[in-house]
Order: sequence, then structure tokens, then C-alpha cells
Amino acid sequence: MKYRYLPQTDQDKREMMEALGISSVDELFADIPEEVRFKGNLNIPEALSEPELVRYFQGLSSKNVNFSTHVNFLGAGVYEHYIPSVVNHMLLRGEFFTAYTPYQPEISQGELQAIFEYQTMVCELTGMEVANSSMYDGVTALAEAAMMAAGHTGRKKVVVSRAVHPEARSVLKTYAYGQGVELVEAGFTGDGVTDLAELKALVDDQTAAVIVQYPNFFGAVEDLAAVEPIAHEKGALLVVSANPLSLGVLEAPGKLGADIVIGDMQPFGIPASFGGPHCGYFATTSKLMRKMPGRIVGQTKDENGKRGFVLTLQAREQHIRREKATSNICSNQALMALAASITLSALGKQGVQEMAMMNLQKAHYAKQALQAKGFRITFGAPVFNEFAVELSKPVAEVNKALLAKGIIGGYDLGLAYSELSGHMLLAVTELRTKDEIDTLVQELEAITRA
Repeated sequence: MKYRYLPQTDQDKREMMEALGISSVDELFADIPEEVRFKGNLNIPEALSEPELVRYFQGLSSKNVNFSTHVNFLGAGVYEHYIPSVVNHMLLRGEFFTAYTPYQPEISQGELQAIFEYQTMVCELTGMEVANSSMYDGVTALAEAAMMAAGHTGRKKVVVSRAVHPEARSVLKTYAYGQGVELVEAGFTGDGVTDLAELKALVDDQTAAVIVQYPNFFGAVEDLAAVEPIAHEKGALLVVSANPLSLGVLEAPGKLGADIVIGDMQPFGIPASFGGPHCGYFATTSKLMRKMPGRIVGQTKDENGKRGFVLTLQAREQHIRREKATSNICSNQALMALAASITLSALGKQGVQEMAMMNLQKAHYAKQALQAKGFRITFGAPVFNEFAVELSKPVAEVNKALLAKGIIGGYDLGLAYSELSGHMLLAVTELRTKDEIDTLVQELEAITRA
């Protein structure tokens, strides 16, 4: 049992040595001088049997704080949402679970249709005309959108709001450096939304893209209708990073003039999973379709006139055009995209709206409950399911105390914004109950005023 997973038996080793013409494993290392060889025993624990190993890792796992043991109010880009039980029942089927890129449509119609349905749902949510079959995550989708805009316009400047997720801006900075693109950041107002006056001053005829988040990193809802003319008057593309769940209650970015809409499908059927794998969605206009990175599944007919699905526009991709490809991301998150598709199908249009409305209402209840106890809400703009609150003690100290009470607190905004030290970003999703929200408010009051 102790050696259950070792691939070679003694007989295997003998047969390999015979094939190599050697009599011992030591002969494999004959070219390595004796004086540099390690002669002792490695300082590592002895091997464990399988039951012992399982018990050991269960012990380690039990030390972790998780969503089963604690009530969670942490969001900041990765959220705890309801996942229908049907998701895993379908997702873990062998034909989906082990599938890779469906290059051979003859044997991949199920996978291709699932991806096609995903693309359709993304277009319906975002109000755009075409979507790809997913990207690694929302952050890389944002960076790819910026580079696509630079390539399409031939310009080398991108203006991004500081209210966009700080990790997304960090990845964007890396992409921009490699492509020789200048990255300029526009600030935010006291209400927590992009400073439109500053944005307008920064956007010029060399700007390829204007990037905002909707709702933004602070949970505030940006006025896309006001941002749109600032970008388009100078010939720049408007890139919107949108939380797909929020689009159940907010107007679709495509209907407000967005050229590219990207984001992460994690709120739909994809667990937090320590930060991944997730699924970046990417949608744009039909005019920009050939510039879009990633896989695209198209609908066609076979020689008998039967509906079928294929990978299309592959000449844009790295495995065909190499250095002329639209992107070096030549894969997609098909399994995660399928999870999102199953979730959206299970919820339906009304279910998505209801789920989004519950997020909106519960977050506003929490916000009002904190205000009633004298807490200052950091920003005044309308929010979706996340908002910032000012604390009288360091956020790290408050979160440690909350953890001891069985609560995972919010994100410390001071980690990414020095001017927001002492401010906590709280996420309230449909899973949070009134009692849990009330308990959070009570504990915050007791901790900060002790």
C-alpha cells in the first residue's frame, strides 16, 4: 500500500537497465564526479501509507478557514455565490471534464455546442454582437482588450481608471510594457467613481482605449453614458470590465456604447477556489470580430444540411499565424465556461435578475445598517453588491477580531490605495442572511469601539 502510486516495479527497473546496457542505477550517474555527489539522506519525512497520508492532509485542511466554517463578506473580485447542484453533475462528466480544444468537430459537437451557447449568453448579458469562447480570467481579458484596441487603432496610449481592480491594472501594466503602450491612470472622485473631468483631460487623439469597470472596484456604478462620448470623441475604443451578475439589473454596456466588454464569469457557477481557475469573458462588435483574441465557435450546416458547430476564424490564432496572431492566449477555459453556461441555464433570465436584485438589496441593507450605527460609508455613488466603510481601527486588526468570531471580513483598501487606509471593502451576496448581516454590524461596532 505504501508504494501504490510508484510507477516502476523492481522488474520494470531491471528491464530498463537491461535495455540501457547497465547493471545498476548508479551507472546512470557515472559522468557526475564523486566529490559533488550527495552521500547522505535527504532531510525529509519518511513515506506515509495512503491512510496515513489522507489523515495528515485532512488535519492540515481542518486548519483552513473556509466558507463552510465562517460567514464570508470578502469579495474584491472573487465572490461567494449560489451554485446550482446540477452544475457539478454535468461538469464532471468525462466527456466534458477531460475535454481540450475541440479541433475535430466530427467528434466534438457536444463541447462545441456548449461553447456556442456560452458565447450566446455572454452576448445577451453584455449587449454585444459577438463573444469568444472564454479566456483565462477577467484580468487577462482586460489586458487583451487594451492590446486589441491598440492594434486596431494603431495608437500607443491607454487611459484606465484607478477605480479599476488594482490587480487588473498591474497585469495591464505588464502587457503594455511588452507592447510599448503608454498606460495613463485617471483618478476617482469623492463619490468613488471615475473623475470624468480628469479622464477627459487625459484622453487625446493618441488614445487607443478608455477602460472603466462596471461596477468598479469600490462597488460603485460608473456612468457609462457619460464616459462613452469622452472616448469616442477622440476616436478611442471604450472598454468596460463588467461583473456579469450585475448585468441582471444594470443596463448592458453594449447598449451604452461600449466597444469591448470583458470580465470574469466567476459569479456564475465557479467557486472561489483559492483564486482560480476562473473564466474570462470577452465580447465585442461584429466590426472588431476578426481582431478579437481567443477561440470562436460558429454555427454551420453539414453536407446533409444538419446544424453543426465548428471553430471559426482560426486564421487569427497563434497555432496558425504565429507572430501575426491576435493574441498569445491560444486556449480557453472551456470547463469553467461550461459551468457558467449550466448555471445561467438553470437560473434562466428571471433567475439571474432575481439573484442580482438580492445582491443589490442585501448590500444596501448592510450599508444602511452600518450607517444607522454611526459608521461612515466611504463613497456616495450608487453601488451593486459591494461598498466601502471607514473604520476607526486598522482593517487588519478588525479582520483578525472578526475571524475569531467566525466572520471573514472585507478587503483592506489601504493595501492598494494609500489614501484609503482604514477603509474596508465589504461584499454582500445573495447567500448572506439578515441575521448574518446584523451580526457583522454588531461585531464591527463592538470591535471598533472597544
